[in-house]
Amino acid sequence: MKDWKSTLVKPNVSIKDAILIIDTSGLQIALVVNDEMSLLGTVTDGDVRRGILKGISLDTEVSAIMNSNLKTASVAESREMILQRMTGSGLHHIPVIDKHGRVLKIELLEDLIGIPKQENEVILIAGGMGTRLKPLTDNYPKPLLKVGSKPILEIIIDNYIEYGFKQFTISVNYMSEMIEDYFGNGSQWGVNIKYLHEDKRMGTAGALGLLHHRPEIPFFVMNADLLTKVNFQQLMSFHKEQQSTATMCVRQYDLQVPYGVVHIEDHKLLSIQEKPIHHFFINAGIYILEPEVLDYIPKNDYFDMPSLFEKVVENKKTASVFPIREYWLDIGQKNDFDRANNEFEGIFG
Repeated sequence: MKDWKSTLVKPNVSIKDAILIIDTSGLQIALVVNDEMSLLGTVTDGDVRRGILKGISLDTEVSAIMNSNLKTASVAESREMILQRMTGSGLHHIPVIDKHGRVLKIELLEDLIGIPKQENEVILIAGGMGTRLKPLTDNYPKPLLKVGSKPILEIIIDNYIEYGFKQFTISVNYMSEMIEDYFGNGSQWGVNIKYLHEDKRMGTAGALGLLHHRPEIPFFVMNADLLTKVNFQQLMSFHKEQQSTATMCVRQYDLQVPYGVVHIEDHKLLSIQEKPIHHFFINAGIYILEPEVLDYIPKNDYFDMPSLFEKVVENKKTASVFPIREYWLDIGQKNDFDRANNEFEGIFG
């Protein structure tokens, strides 16, 4: 039994402290209460990430991002009534309160119906030539280069397995036989693995046009040269909460101008900003797509993910972004590969 009391926080604690509670309590939620244990709001991973997108500092009080539009259950309600409310509202957890609004416990969906099986497919794009990592990729495809004791692609698959995802499709091209020989049908990992065979460069989205089947539910697409500790269940929940057609993971990237920047108006100097830091969100190479998005992808042609998301927006569908706050590294060049090996034990060990 998970300790629901470990999720309790006061409204003046920092968002950073609330994140620690969300990540370590096992309940994926923080309950904001006053001194009388009255529930003031809730904070989930989605609330944190929406705050990041708004530029809210993690040192800010958690009350700035808490959800005050509370969905709660009464202690007088039966388990059947609570389960009906949770499934009807798509809730994974719900606080149970007494008539005075004080928190008594948290009901979890997995406790009421068991841990749901994750049927969402994971499509891993592993067809790149690994040119920037030569000579390391002269004899091995990049996804099979070892970081720590495992190939990059195996680390990725293990991460998805940790969150219950077991249906994989790997898009291959360069030295494809080595990848297929290593992973086979996935039975060694207790998963199902299928393959898409690219006979030319297809881009990060073009390989989806080779799918032999059309998924019926949202599916992941991820570049097979990334290391990350993203919680894929939280990512899927965020996608569903936003009712998105396509969700792109993004990572904050800071760029510092190495000079004093002069602000002017006509010929007048207004101010000087010394070595300012500009904040950007960059594409992190992890996506969730609804099946309908496949209609925008040309058959057997080169097509990149940015172009696919532009199509989604052009067709007035909802494209969302999910900010990654966890560890993330794109292994694109030799120094990235060296960094990954140096950091592996501390992050994944």
